[in-house]
Amino acid sequence: MNTSMLPSSIGPLLRRQATRLAGAALLAVAAFTAAAPAQAQSARYELDPEHLSIGFLVEHVGYQKILGMFRAAKGSYTFDEATAQLSDVRIEVDTASVFSNHKKRDDHLKGPDFLNSSEFPNMVFTATGAKKTGERTFEIAGQLELLGRKQPLVLQATWNKSAESPMGGGFLGGKPYVMGVSARGSFKRSAYGMNYAVANGWVGDEVALIIEFEAIRK
Repeated sequence: MNTSMLPSSIGPLLRRQATRLAGAALLAVAAFTAAAPAQAQSARYELDPEHLSIGFLVEHVGYQKILGMFRAAKGSYTFDEATAQLSDVRIEVDTASVFSNHKKRDDHLKGPDFLNSSEFPNMVFTATGAKKTGERTFEIAGQLELLGRKQPLVLQATWNKSAESPMGGGFLGGKPYVMGVSARGSFKRSAYGMNYAVANGWVGDEVALIIEFEAIRK
């Protein structure tokens, strides 16, 4: 509308109303933008082999629990800090890297009675997501593949910290952005056909897992 054609008292009024309407529209757009959910910012993380510990505890004849570990593993996952969404988890453990501070026992663990490393060189945990159970805690329900069998495995995980590493370096170089996680879980080895010394109680059936790692954002 050409306000110059209107009486002098009406033109300024229409212009003020148009200005108020434009301002209200801008405020509405701003409010809608603020209320809109944050865009997901998923990132891929890779486990840092220099800061990775995968341990286990197994009862020995009821006297004590043997503490062992796997010295070689790799893995990655996708995580969104804003929404705490976890996906595409995959951790591969080299079964021949088992270590319990006793060579004869370690050789036995690598053999067919236990891990059968020559035939099954990898133990693999995978998960598609996680359930948030607290401010920084998660329940990760996935699958563990061992000795050619897949069984459910649930890990209770704590997101310890995420920040740029103050130390720098790392296997990707520079000052990487690091996420630190502690996780625990357990499984029965007999569920995978690993039945050696279960019946007589010499070696416990339940294997407790202890997982500590730092992962670097790619």
